[in-house]
Amino acid sequence: MRSNFLFTSESVSEGHPDKVADQISDAVVDLFLSKDPFARVACETLTTTNRVVLAGEIRCKGVYEEATGWAPGALDEIEAAVRATVKRIGYEQAGFHWKTFEFSNYLHGQSAHIAQGVDESGNKDEGAGDQGIMFGYATDETPDLMPATLYYSHKILERMAADRHSGAAPFLEPDAKSQVTLEYENEVPVRATALVVSTQHSPEFSNDAGQAKLREYVKGIFEEILPKGWLPGDEAIFVNPTGLFEIGGPDGDAGVTGRKIIVDTYGGASPHGGGAFSGKDPTKVDRSAAYISRYMAKNIVAAGLARRVTIQLSYAIGVAEPLSLYVDTHGTGTVPEAAIEAALPKLVRLTPKGIRTHLGLNKPIYQKTAAYGHFGRTPEGDFFPWEKTDLVDALKAALA
Repeated sequence: MRSNFLFTSESVSEGHPDKVADQISDAVVDLFLSKDPFARVACETLTTTNRVVLAGEIRCKGVYEEATGWAPGALDEIEAAVRATVKRIGYEQAGFHWKTFEFSNYLHGQSAHIAQGVDESGNKDEGAGDQGIMFGYATDETPDLMPATLYYSHKILERMAADRHSGAAPFLEPDAKSQVTLEYENEVPVRATALVVSTQHSPEFSNDAGQAKLREYVKGIFEEILPKGWLPGDEAIFVNPTGLFEIGGPDGDAGVTGRKIIVDTYGGASPHGGGAFSGKDPTKVDRSAAYISRYMAKNIVAAGLARRVTIQLSYAIGVAEPLSLYVDTHGTGTVPEAAIEAALPKLVRLTPKGIRTHLGLNKPIYQKTAAYGHFGRTPEGDFFPWEKTDLVDALKAALA
């Protein structure tokens, strides 16, 4: 790790077309889990000009079962959940309106060949829903133990969305992106060197005066979110650098589930296994193992065992136990990494069923994850349980 450097992360708003797709897919996951805690869902969403398309495979008692097909009213309930998601985001535009977009549903039954490897039966434990590698990461750069560049990128867009929903900034439309570049000295972020926001806006702001007002508004958000004294000069602040941004959202660019995986995780500060999270029930280790990896990493840093840590898990489809567990404290650890690797499986069962049980994942808790990051969020009730630091005391005791 270099001591002095520049690093950049980006975020996208809830109205970005890919994020619209993620939120719709997770709305479907939540709907099915509310009906059947053991539902199987792999839902992909495509959004484009006045159209939403669902595809994927499912199995859910009371909604869809292979022997009987769709339950009465189930298709209407799915469509209602999709439209409600788009309405909540705020799309009421000519090119994409929650009430009038064309909706197509191509969800179908789960493959029996996948089910036989994943399902628990007899003496066979539940297997992983797919092969793959998953990473978790934590760093002491921010109170949420997240990379500072991503932390501030998310916070900027969250605040702008709150202003849009409250009416404090009625000129904002749902689609937006942010990017934050920070300078690090001795591995600590000390100032911003470049800030970028591109945001969709109302037609009334498509003139020089409107763009000037928009710039001043965004600059005010930067000043509010970033620590005092971090703001760069005006030459390094970019607001809608291409010019006007009136046409946006799915009308401006198609959106697909799972295309913002770096925004979803650690902003490029950590490796990513490649699998997306949204649209998948928690038997899919792409999702659940990434969550438990973050949980373990966050607790390691919270316990003071390292200032920064990366964890990797790997799985084979149909096999319960992970094939590998890897811990890297990047030279910041206070105990040997091998000792952490030995301790973790004794504290957390790392099978798919063990992960779901430990974190309580068989619940409709996923739509909230699908905008502004899956990590660095505040655990509330059943939501974001992988952000809890309730493993700290056990880790300290195991590694004393």
